Amino acid sequence: MSNQQINIQFPDGSNKAYQAGVRASDVAKSISQSLYKEAVVCRVNDRLVDLTHPLQEDCELTFYTLKDQEGLNVMRHSAAHVLAQALTRLYPDVKLTIGPVIEHGFYYDIDLDESISEADLNKIEKEMKKIHNENLKFVRQDLSYAEAKNIFKENPYKLELIEEHRNDQLSLYQQGEFIDLCVGPHVPSTKFVNHFKLTKVSGAYWRGNSDNKMLQRIYGVAFSSKDQLDDYFEFLPEAEERNHRRLGKQLKLFMFSEEAPGMPFYLSNGQFIRNQMESFLREVQLKHDYDEVRTPLMMNKRLWEESGHWDHYHENMYFTKVDENDYALKPMNCPGHMLIFKNELRSYKDLPLRIAEFGQVHRHEFSGALNGLLRVRTFCQDDAHIFIMKSQIKSEVQEILKLIDYIYSVFGFEYSIELLTRPDDYLGELDLWNEAEQSLAHVLDDLGLDYSVNEGDGAFYGPKIDVHIKDALNRSHQCATVQLDFQMPEKFELTYINEQNEKERPVVLHRAVFGSLDRFFGILIEHFKGAFPLWMTPVQVNLIGVSDNNDGYVRTVAEALRDENIRVAIDDREEKLGKKIRESQLNKIPYTLVLGDDEQQHHTVSVRKYAHDDNETMDIQAFIEKLKHEIESKALLV
Repeated sequence: MSNQQINIQFPDGSNKAYQAGVRASDVAKSISQSLYKEAVVCRVNDRLVDLTHPLQEDCELTFYTLKDQEGLNVMRHSAAHVLAQALTRLYPDVKLTIGPVIEHGFYYDIDLDESISEADLNKIEKEMKKIHNENLKFVRQDLSYAEAKNIFKENPYKLELIEEHRNDQLSLYQQGEFIDLCVGPHVPSTKFVNHFKLTKVSGAYWRGNSDNKMLQRIYGVAFSSKDQLDDYFEFLPEAEERNHRRLGKQLKLFMFSEEAPGMPFYLSNGQFIRNQMESFLREVQLKHDYDEVRTPLMMNKRLWEESGHWDHYHENMYFTKVDENDYALKPMNCPGHMLIFKNELRSYKDLPLRIAEFGQVHRHEFSGALNGLLRVRTFCQDDAHIFIMKSQIKSEVQEILKLIDYIYSVFGFEYSIELLTRPDDYLGELDLWNEAEQSLAHVLDDLGLDYSVNEGDGAFYGPKIDVHIKDALNRSHQCATVQLDFQMPEKFELTYINEQNEKERPVVLHRAVFGSLDRFFGILIEHFKGAFPLWMTPVQVNLIGVSDNNDGYVRTVAEALRDENIRVAIDDREEKLGKKIRESQLNKIPYTLVLGDDEQQHHTVSVRKYAHDDNETMDIQAFIEKLKHEIESKALLV
């Protein structure tokens, strides 16, 4: 350690001088013994690093424990390494591939001639517990390309990864006798990997490509405490009841096919609900003066190079050739909207210019990350790009946040807000970034909104505000986003004529409310347990006649409802009345009308609301008015 002093700034704004080369863990120890014991990882400026990382220059430093999402995710990554170590002890011939973090836990893909069954998970878990008790330190070692190839020469999967990253800094992590190729970071030792359980085994192709070898994938979950682990398994039955994949099949909403992995097929019921979501947002956007456009699905590679997506995103893109030129399916809608702005001369009087699109995008995801509608390879984004003057940033961001608040209130979502700042791979000048971050923070402060700051997790072109909704099971989902961008206008040389009749760069706000319509739809299915509000459902009222004598009256009631644009189905199958009513409930139709002689005689309807056991007798017109009010107010189904 040198005698040179460095200045470290902490999240509370305080500063302290330390000797250059001091380890982050020693800084934690100097703050408090409890932080030293509980911290598992830290962020130096915008990069997560191990606690053993030496600090050589002035920096901003944030520590994370297992109570923080950052710390929890790092521990789950370390749990994957503990699983891999246990496997190498129990199955010496195993070839390891990759082991990433997923929601609630982790998995590891392995190549092994012997089949792992769910019955084997218990002994693997026991070995993992031994490794936990051994308290093995995670030690990082940076490698050259040649060193990495030599160490992993017996593993073709690791060699393939090394080859892909031969120009990058390679590194491995070691705990005890076990080593694995990894960029890190990790928790200090295996003692922090404590509350976990292996859950299942499945097959998975290497790199998600069916032309490659089928591997075995072992899944696990990990939490920061035994109570959280127990809560997870207690919550599982309800989560399974709400599982959108199960409900999607039951309610005939969508399907998947091996002919297009990760790409949903929407059935008529699902497409109807998606159309309702789209129409709702379209109606709101029209009131807020948005212009809707459509851009091509596929554009020339040079456009993505110009926008910066090529450098930061090409591994997640799909490519093809057209007339000997390289083209890409768009992973984002931004560049197309830049071209639309640039298509004609713009004046300051045109700003704000709000361009919106329900744009289909394609992004490559590993097969192991795919999760029904929640993680797909093609999805529709409700993208908008708002071109403004700097003086309009505050007012426009405020309007966007109000729009988001209104949309989410209709669906009954509570939400939290997060400000995400400059990442390691940022584009542009530092001063512009600081200005952009301060602009967003000032808007949130002026609105009096509570928010957290996520250092280093902004987009490569600008800082952003992310909105996390909370569903019926108290799970958090990041959906809406507002991103402030000074970079894209520079890259595309966008200008408008200002009041002095001079050319000036606009600022761009990237905005999404649903984020991905597909993902939001999946969240809604689980949030509502498949029982959508009346205004969204393909069938709003199901009519069941008690006997054939009531068929004419059933048709009369159906016609009266249809005349008021209420969507109706008639169940006239030769089935028992009780079965028809049960199936109407299983199909989660908001209202079921049972019409017999008494209803026919008095011109009434017997109304059973979804998930209610009692029937209510109502006048037909009163029932129609009740439904019209629910539809118009977009009332939630209660």
